[in-house]
Amino acid sequence: MTRNFLFTIVVLSAVFMTSCKFINNSIDYRNTTEEFTEALIIEDYDKCLDLFAMEHESATIPADTMKIGFSRYRTYIIKNFGEQLSYSLMSTIKQFSTIEGQSTLPNATDVMVQIANDEEFGVLKLTFDDSSKKIINLTVLNVKEKIPNMLPFWLFGLLAISIPLFNIYVIRLIYKSKLKRKWLKYIAVLAFNVPSITYSALLGLGYKLLHFQFLLGISYKQMGYVNSMWAFGIPLGAIYWFWRLKRKSNKMPDEFEQGNSEIPGSLEEE
Repeated sequence: MTRNFLFTIVVLSAVFMTSCKFINNSIDYRNTTEEFTEALIIEDYDKCLDLFAMEHESATIPADTMKIGFSRYRTYIIKNFGEQLSYSLMSTIKQFSTIEGQSTLPNATDVMVQIANDEEFGVLKLTFDDSSKKIINLTVLNVKEKIPNMLPFWLFGLLAISIPLFNIYVIRLIYKSKLKRKWLKYIAVLAFNVPSITYSALLGLGYKLLHFQFLLGISYKQMGYVNSMWAFGIPLGAIYWFWRLKRKSNKMPDEFEQGNSEIPGSLEEE
């Protein structure tokens, strides 16, 4: 028992430390991207070159050729987004695949950073060397979108937040009731949040028929405008048990203590 406990502690500690390192690296990569782009805008190509992992095995392009490429990147960025930019981390990914060409380089991380002015935004895709924390590769994606109105997004969020509140309320009702096998009812409330209604800051409303929301019926992410999304599942489990408990209190106070079941094999069996 003691050995298993110590093993679990060691594994959890390793996972925690790895996660912390990954988060810290993500912040560093976002800051390096900003530093590189700002240097690019003012044509400080020597500093841009310093932020590239020129010693990496994949770095085969001469420095002079790199500077010509920097000039082209600068022209594209300024022409499309101007010189006054804000930066937001969109995603940090280490991808492993058995399909050739789809895995992240060894000891490297793929990063997506949003650049934006007051009206429009674009996306930079970079690969960073985890050892030196310098850039291995940079791509300016062909993305130029109007910054969406975020008011509907946050208003939808208020609706989405009501779902976990309702689920918690019903779980509390079940806890205070005289139902048998309450754990089954808890599972029903937590699991049966389906179908899903989504709202993306960029694409608007969406609907997923067989998509379950297990985290109390809600999910949320905001990493750049492209990846900003709310989603909630229709709380079918909570609605059902709310109706059963209210019916019990209003019409049939002894029904739940009799062990009756109206739907054979369902989770409502006490």
